[in-house]
Amino acid sequence: MKKINFKEIAKDVIETEIKSLKKLKLNINKSFDKVVEAILSCKNGKVIISGVGKSGIIGKKISSTFASVGIPSFFIEASACSHGDLGQISSNDVLILISFSGETAELQNIIQYANRNKRIILIGIVSKKNSLLYQSSDIKLLIPNVVEAGPGNILPTSSTIVQLAIGDALAIATMKYRKFDKLDFKKFHPSGSLGSKLKTVEDLMITGKKNIPFINENTKIKIALKTMSQKKLGILIAKNSRGFSTGIITDGQLRRATQKLTDISNYLVKKIMTKNPISVHKDILAAQALSIMNSNKITSLCVHKGKNKYKTIGILHIHNVLSKNIQ
Repeated sequence: MKKINFKEIAKDVIETEIKSLKKLKLNINKSFDKVVEAILSCKNGKVIISGVGKSGIIGKKISSTFASVGIPSFFIEASACSHGDLGQISSNDVLILISFSGETAELQNIIQYANRNKRIILIGIVSKKNSLLYQSSDIKLLIPNVVEAGPGNILPTSSTIVQLAIGDALAIATMKYRKFDKLDFKKFHPSGSLGSKLKTVEDLMITGKKNIPFINENTKIKIALKTMSQKKLGILIAKNSRGFSTGIITDGQLRRATQKLTDISNYLVKKIMTKNPISVHKDILAAQALSIMNSNKITSLCVHKGKNKYKTIGILHIHNVLSKNIQ
């Protein structure tokens, strides 16, 4: 094989694309604000994206990103629009067309359709001002004309990186405005490794008075042992007369107490229990709760909502977390 420094080629490609992104950064202006506002104002419609070739592939990714952050969106094949798929675009939709040249023949029918229906907002992401797409768009998002990486400036590389970056920037801008957080994100990613990482304590905790091993702190140990055996969690949550959690008692504590004392059967739970059990909010990530358990060398956590950490609404056991492959 002919000796070629492939590492230098890679570095040159990346450097060329970095330069294109820097150029894009300098070109961000008020038009970007208008696009974000149009997407946020699209309450009764959808954000539809179309493009041809490599721009179409980027459009699919941008549409998927929008959908994943709660913005109804789908990609439409430009060529299919000439054969009936224009019916997927309706009034109140935001239509984003992506094209480096803005003159792609397959986009012409979509542009004409959008221009005839004035309730469709047409956004053009394009690099040429004298193009049909730029001239026809309600909101014109001009991206810089960049140098493509590789020989001859012919392969879409820098231009697609720029398109992808502008799509990501639009998605993040809408997320921040809507205060879209990890709990919102979890709704759209319930499965897979990402879904597991985003599971909260509330998703996994044991709930219900019949399932949570509550016991009054003034109960005798001999009765508490029966309750612990019935609940089969190896713990009891002690409560006072006001219903607040005051302590936790584990089967390990009972074994150790039996070794130290002759007969604990008539001792009260509050004499043996660990006071002020660790409680976590129901909305924290299960992975974070697992870290708390590992740090404190415990296997169960009390769960609360709001600010009252002494009002237990659930129990999170380490087995519940590990069974979902959360680490």
